[in-house]
Amino acid sequence: MAKVLTQAQAKSMGLPGRKSLEIVSGEKGSRAVTLRLVEIPVPKPGDVARGPHYHQGFEECIFVMAGEGCTEADSGSHPLKAGDTILIPPGEKHVTRNTGTEPLKLLCFFPVADIARRTREPASS
Repeated sequence: MAKVLTQAQAKSMGLPGRKSLEIVSGEKGSRAVTLRLVEIPVPKPGDVARGPHYHQGFEECIFVMAGEGCTEADSGSHPLKAGDTILIPPGEKHVTRNTGTEPLKLLCFFPVADIARRTREPASS
C-alpha cells in the first residue's frame, strides 16, 4: 500500500556537523530503502571538521539539492554543486563538506531499511 511520509514526520538523527532528517526507513515501514534529507551549514572559524564514515555492504547515493560542497573519499576529492549526484561504493570512507556560502542541502539514498547497524562514523578530526 502506498504511503505518504511528510518532512514534518521525519526523525531528526542528531548527527555531528549536520542536520539530518530520516524521512524513509524501516522504522517508517520501508523494507529496503532509507532516505535522508541532510543540511550541512557553512563552516564557521573554529568549527571542528567531521571525520569520514563508511557503510558496510551497501552504497550511498547523494543528490545535491542546493549549495556547493566537496566529498572527500578514499577515491579522491569530488567537487559537487546543485544538480550533481555522487555514488559512494560500499566500504569507501567519505565525508561531504560545505565549500560554498549557503547551506549545502542533500538527499541521501541507501538501499537498506536500516543503515545504523552497518555505518561506522569515527570521532571528528
